Amino acid sequence: MEERIEKLEKELEKINQRNARVENDKAWETSGLRRILVALFTYLPIAIYMSAIGVNNPWLNAIVPTLGFLISTLSLPWIKKTWLERKQ
Repeated sequence: MEERIEKLEKELEKINQRNARVENDKAWETSGLRRILVALFTYLPIAIYMSAIGVNNPWLNAIVPTLGFLISTLSLPWIKKTWLERKQ
């Protein structure tokens, strides 16, 4: 009986550790720092590419696709929530 209880306790601990990892991943996905980094890592390559191909004002023009991408990532939680509600 004690072996079974120990085994259940270990399984419960694994579940708790997994839940903590999932919660941390979710916190990262919705963090402001992540959004800023996504915008920065989107903006820089686009601006450099636009500069390399001779687009006028590449550093200004790179803002538009960056904002489009950022807006699309911000709208995904709302879309996901709607999708999940309709799925049930």
